[in-house]
Amino acid sequence: MSCCGTEGTCSTTQAPEAGSAALTTVYEVQGMTCGHCKEAVTKAVTALDGVTGVEVDVATGRVTVGSTYALDDAAVRGAVDDAGYELVGRA
Repeated sequence: MSCCGTEGTCSTTQAPEAGSAALTTVYEVQGMTCGHCKEAVTKAVTALDGVTGVEVDVATGRVTVGSTYALDDAAVRGAVDDAGYELVGRA
């Protein structure tokens, strides 16, 4: 697969596959310590409109969110806060 398009443009990233997230945002979340924490944050963030996937790494406090469009950070913060954790910001 060439990185250059037929229009004479070049890109070093591949276009998302059909059905995959168009955007990925990584957040730092504090207070997660176990599998229950992972499940709670995953469930809360997945419920937001536009979210296509959530990966939570409890050890690093990183929450990777795939979405079809740019999410409002305040909405993500609210979902994480409602789940009982603290969104520190983007990682």
